[in-house]
Order: sequence, then C-alpha cells, then structure tokens
Amino acid sequence: MTRQGSLWIAGLGPGPAHWMTPEAAAAIAQATDVVGYAPYLDRLSLRDDQRRHSSGNRVEIERARLALGLAAEGRKVVVVSGGDPGVFAMAAALFEALEAGAPEWRALNIEVAPGVSAIQAAAARLGAPLGHDFCAISLSDNLKSWDVAARRLGAARPRAERGRRNRARINEAGMRRDDDLWRDAAIRPRAFAHIRDQRVERIRRRRVKHSRDLRRVDRLGIATGS
Repeated sequence: MTRQGSLWIAGLGPGPAHWMTPEAAAAIAQATDVVGYAPYLDRLSLRDDQRRHSSGNRVEIERARLALGLAAEGRKVVVVSGGDPGVFAMAAALFEALEAGAPEWRALNIEVAPGVSAIQAAAARLGAPLGHDFCAISLSDNLKSWDVAARRLGAARPRAERGRRNRARINEAGMRRDDDLWRDAAIRPRAFAHIRDQRVERIRRRRVKHSRDLRRVDRLGIATGS
C-alpha cells in the first residue's frame, strides 16, 4: 500500500529568515523533498535526509508538475516561493498544473503557507503607503502581453499604480508607446524599492513621469505610488 503523500506551498518571505512565518518553517522542516527556484533553495539550511530539487527561472509549471508527482508517490513535498506564494508566485502555477494534470493528483492533501510579500516589506520601509485602497500590478509580460498590463495600469490610474517588473521580460517598446499612462499621474509621489542579499536594500523616492523611469525596477524591484 502506497503511503499518503502531502504537498505544501510555502512562502519564504522577501529576504531575511526572520521574515519567514513559523508555519512555513514548520512545513519545510517536515518535508522529505523541497522543490523550488535554485536561489530560493540556497536560502535554506536543509538536512542531509531532505532531497533538494532545484530549477531555473520561468519553469513554474514544470516545477509544479514535479512536486505533484513526488507527492503522488507518497513523499512529503514542499514547494518554496519567494515572498507570498499566492502573489505572482508558485501557488497559482501549482493549482494550474493540478487542474490539467493526472486525476490522482486531486486526491492529494495540498496546503498553502502564506508569506510576507515584497510589497509589504517595501511598504514597511516607507511607512504606511498601503494603509488605504491599493492595487498590485505585475509589469512582466511573461504570462500576458504588455497591452494587457497597460490597460490594467490605466484602469488603476485614478488611485495608484504599483508593479513588479522583470527586466528580462518587459516589452520596452510597449512601455514607450504608453508614456501617456504616467503623464497625468506625475504629481503623485512614487518610491522604488530594491531587494538584494535577502533584504530591502534601498528606497528611492521620485515621481514617475515617463515609462523610462520604470527601467530602474528589475525583477527584484517594486514601484509604489499613492
């Protein structure tokens, strides 16, 4: 009889170990197999009896399928994700793979351990910019076109624009084409936060007047506004 496997999706937080929740730490501690993006796994001190399954960027679905397959074999699996796994991260990819995958995967016990998102970490350094209504918009065009991102930015413009950008993925031509998104919002304050070496390294305050201002936001960066 095959033993019942389990699967956790755990958020590591945006950097230092003390930003990881006790629930996420406990999930990792009980795991037989830990699956994740290699730089995230490098942040963990895994035991010798825990198997490490590392992979590169932009293979989220493949990583999710691997984790689901291991759990189906009876392993105790944790998929780790930076920040919160449900915010532009692995939880969505895993449930997408689950829906399209083997029927037996649906019988698995799957739980999500939330984490502190990079948006929250940057906001804490700034004070309280998320203290009222806000929105979060990814500026990556990996899973959607820039036109979709631009429409969402335009819809959010009356209140705020917040985004996360991946320098390797963004459509620079599309950003230049949509400079008008920023012109009537230029009077609102903006801040750029960058995360390096597992901490919020710096905060820069400036106004977004043109799409070129967003070039300072890379895949570990956050642009905020109010």
